[in-house]
Amino acid sequence: MSDQPERASTDTPAGGVVLPGPWTPTLDIATDARPAGGPVLDGEVIDQRGQVVPSRPGGVPVRRPVARPALPALPVGGKELARTAGRVVVQSVQGHAVLARRAVDAATHAAIREQIRAARARGDAAELAVWLDRLHAAKDARRQRVQNLPVLLKTAAFSAVALVLVVAAGLVGLGIVAGVVHPLGVGWGDYWGFWGWLLHALVTAVTVLVPLALAGIIPAWLVVTRRAGQDGATLPARLAPPGQRPTDSEPITPSIVVTALRDLGLPALRKAIQAMPDHGAGMLGPIRLAGCGVEVDVTLPSGVATNEVQDRRRKLAENLTRHEHELFITIPEAARTVRLWIADSGALDEPIGPSPLVLDSDLTADYRTGRAPWGQDLRGDAALISLYQRHLLITGLSNQGKTAGLRALALWLAQDPTVEFWIADLKGVGDWAMFDGIATRLIQGPTDAHVIQATEMVEDAVTEMERRNEAARAGATFHPLIVIVDEAQVAFMCPAIGDDGRPYGGTKAKSRYFMGARKVHNQGRAVDVLLWQGTQDPTDQNLPKLVREGAHIRASLVVGTEAQAKMALGDKAVNGGAAPHKLRQGLDKGTLVVAGDGVPLPPGASSLTIRTHFIDDDDADALADRAQSRRTQVAPRTATGDPTEDRDPLTDIAVALRGEDRTRTPVVLARLAEIHPSYQKWTFQTLSAALATHHIKIGKSVGQSVIRADDIHQAITFRNSQAEGSDQGSR
Repeated sequence: MSDQPERASTDTPAGGVVLPGPWTPTLDIATDARPAGGPVLDGEVIDQRGQVVPSRPGGVPVRRPVARPALPALPVGGKELARTAGRVVVQSVQGHAVLARRAVDAATHAAIREQIRAARARGDAAELAVWLDRLHAAKDARRQRVQNLPVLLKTAAFSAVALVLVVAAGLVGLGIVAGVVHPLGVGWGDYWGFWGWLLHALVTAVTVLVPLALAGIIPAWLVVTRRAGQDGATLPARLAPPGQRPTDSEPITPSIVVTALRDLGLPALRKAIQAMPDHGAGMLGPIRLAGCGVEVDVTLPSGVATNEVQDRRRKLAENLTRHEHELFITIPEAARTVRLWIADSGALDEPIGPSPLVLDSDLTADYRTGRAPWGQDLRGDAALISLYQRHLLITGLSNQGKTAGLRALALWLAQDPTVEFWIADLKGVGDWAMFDGIATRLIQGPTDAHVIQATEMVEDAVTEMERRNEAARAGATFHPLIVIVDEAQVAFMCPAIGDDGRPYGGTKAKSRYFMGARKVHNQGRAVDVLLWQGTQDPTDQNLPKLVREGAHIRASLVVGTEAQAKMALGDKAVNGGAAPHKLRQGLDKGTLVVAGDGVPLPPGASSLTIRTHFIDDDDADALADRAQSRRTQVAPRTATGDPTEDRDPLTDIAVALRGEDRTRTPVVLARLAEIHPSYQKWTFQTLSAALATHHIKIGKSVGQSVIRADDIHQAITFRNSQAEGSDQGSR
């Protein structure tokens, strides 16, 4: 405490010194700081009676919890018991409505009228006439029964009176007989006494049983109504038994489709549906099962355009109790028609299973006649793609399955030993490493140096294409050469400039990669030199229009905007219903929208949505090993009796090197074809086999296959020395 005498007396009596207040606290409660100035004494506070006042505990005061009466807890199973009781009550109430509806249906011949509406919607005039006749006959029969009702009642009354009279006469007659004959000692009085006792017993029984019967009517009626409610009504999800709770997936019926279209927000469509005598049923074609969903064609009324329905895809999907990605709208051949494919709720989130390549170890490929098993379409049918003489482009956002989709096609085609691959992986993380040993040229890396190698690879493909064009005039045939550039946007955006001043990247006429791709697109197909490209996030800068339009098969994963979708697939496909921009990023990985040639499109469709098979790295390695083993079993493609048998390939190869230290194999093949026409049929495998007979291996230089002049000259020298030694030995 402060503001007290500076020093306390040293003669402190027993019990301490009492200091009069007021006192200053030693600590500031707000700031937890000691006051400045003055001595500080420790002591206790006492009240007027000399009792010590207990100190308040430090820290922030806490409000004492107020005791509240606890709510009664439900017993174990109480919630389910309450749900069961509610279910019985709701089903009984619904049963009353069901019975009332059945009564109304019976009174109005609802079953016959429903058949009439269905026949009218189908346009079946003969069946319509039959059901109309049945309706008229049912009405006439009811009218006749109503007219005959008074006569029936009168007849029944007369019959009842006659029956009473007959019974009374019979009883009186029996009484007279009993009074005269006295059978078994029974006289007239005893006879009527018996009937009086019997009547009294009947009255007593009725008096007792009727109230019981009346009391049982109510539970019996509740049982009947509950059963009717169980059979003819749907319970709310909250009251349904466990395991029987209704889901969001609702069967698609014509009425649901028509209602969804009516509520789409198009006034012309709504008015047209309301004005139709069949309430819109005639707009719909048959609802067909299609894979994990259903498909239906809708003929729109006059005044409603197909693009208006396409623009309201989300609202239409929600009207059908589906998510937007579970509805696909395409435009078939018929005029004013949209085709709706409606997935079962949640079905698109289920995997489609492994690739047939993985399941069937004996599956082979044929470049010319085969079709690659790429995945499944929305119907659940296998999506088989023809790759014969077709350039390919796959695009989409990053990490959505572009490389996996492109690699799956290459792994299938690698099972054909006649196909040669040149691959440039400009991502460089090993996605294409399994093609080492299969691909003649394999470039892996994202740097400018790798882009330069990829550009030179495409330019070499142009050289090979031109060589083949010349040889084709003489009737030569060629093995397929597939040039793959993954992450091609890296090549287009490369800033490197060559020694000749031409940029490697870019989209100008002097851009080397751009011009190489264009030339292959223009003329490569005819001689089986094909360019496959994978690129991401397409723009006019990283995927020029002339390059993307040069591909025969164009596929797109999810993209960001409709403009990008049109870049990837073309305006026609997007206007026809292709919507890769509506796919869900991260959730629809591997789902492609494909357009162009080689794709098994439905009649009138401009695109196809494919859920591709995913082949992981382990399976890809196994498939690559299988392809490599098949290639080693194939003999070099040289024809028996070929004129090259009379030539010396080793000497011709030395001539083709033209004094260079090392030369790329495509250049060597092109120069060999110039030396002699018989070399026009040579491939990389043929060249490799010819060199292997002299124990020469094709080397690698900056990722490209090359032939070294030293190896050729050493082989020639060794062969000549061997020949001289054999000549001397023979002498």
